[in-house]
Amino acid sequence: MATQIFLIRHGETEWSLTGRHTGRTDVPLTANGERRAAQFRGVLQSLKFTRVLTSPLQRARRTCELAGFGAVSQVDPDLQEWDYGDYEGRTSADIRAQQAEWNLFEDGSPGGESVGQISQRADRVLAELRPLDGTTLLFSHGHFLRALAARWIGLPAQEGRHFALDTASLSILGSEHRNDETPAISLWNAGFAQKETPTIDSITGVAP
Repeated sequence: MATQIFLIRHGETEWSLTGRHTGRTDVPLTANGERRAAQFRGVLQSLKFTRVLTSPLQRARRTCELAGFGAVSQVDPDLQEWDYGDYEGRTSADIRAQQAEWNLFEDGSPGGESVGQISQRADRVLAELRPLDGTTLLFSHGHFLRALAARWIGLPAQEGRHFALDTASLSILGSEHRNDETPAISLWNAGFAQKETPTIDSITGVAP
């Protein structure tokens, strides 16, 4: 069985709603964020995961719990969001008012993590997961998961800038063909209508 990695970005928070960079600040989910996170229970209940890992930050852990995997998950500090340092809690518009050309995926964050450090973290996670047969489920954060996806397909972490990722979204890292060693992004930024009862078929278009 080829390796697959399911990626879940945590549900909505007050800071994600307003576009504030949320690195290590441990903000909770909103009520809507909790409701959307709970929908993953229906999406993922038919699948078998060989391993479930979550960021230690509560917005990821709570999403994991609401999705029905809290009891079987393991905390991995490498799945934490980018450390934004001096830019923690600020919006991109606010930062660019002072530094017009700033881009997180090129410049990193002063007082926080560089692009190289994020790339190293992503590579550590992938080095552990690539050799595993079966399917792993990760609960993590937007910018880190974008860098992780870029590294999965052999691109520099900087290229994660091109992978938009919403809260409460599902993505899948896999291979071009079953049992093939060519890494590919099998699904990206999949969501579901707020009022529907989703299944894995409806969200991915393929049977589990």
